Amino acid sequence: MGTWDIGPFDNDTAADFSYRVDEAPAEKKAEVLRTAFREVVETGDEYLDADLAVEAIASPALLAAQCPGGTPVTTSYGPKHPLPPLPTDLRPQAVTALDRILTEPSELLELWEESDGEEWKTVVRSLRAVLAGA
Repeated sequence: MGTWDIGPFDNDTAADFSYRVDEAPAEKKAEVLRTAFREVVETGDEYLDADLAVEAIASPALLAAQCPGGTPVTTSYGPKHPLPPLPTDLRPQAVTALDRILTEPSELLELWEESDGEEWKTVVRSLRAVLAGA
């Protein structure tokens, strides 16, 4: 995985995920996000693959952008097309997925902890806070 910064779209996997979101018809975009959350949560106590986790961090960023206090996704690596209003029932699913990503065993968490990933954790926790508070 090519990673160049701590943001939700600052890696190759998230950039590819953005393309998948763009390619989905408007009525299916929410399902793309829902699938990313579900795949992470369904790992349960099993080892969580970094690529799944990266997509499940990009997804909440898109969702949080539509919430009060959320930050718009303005990076050129995010989706190029605006998303329709996303269903509010995605918010608790996103929070659960983010919690799982920050819980061992999680490859992405391990990778960030190898390089003092406190700033990355802060980004993930801030997404969680926006979604939990919305």
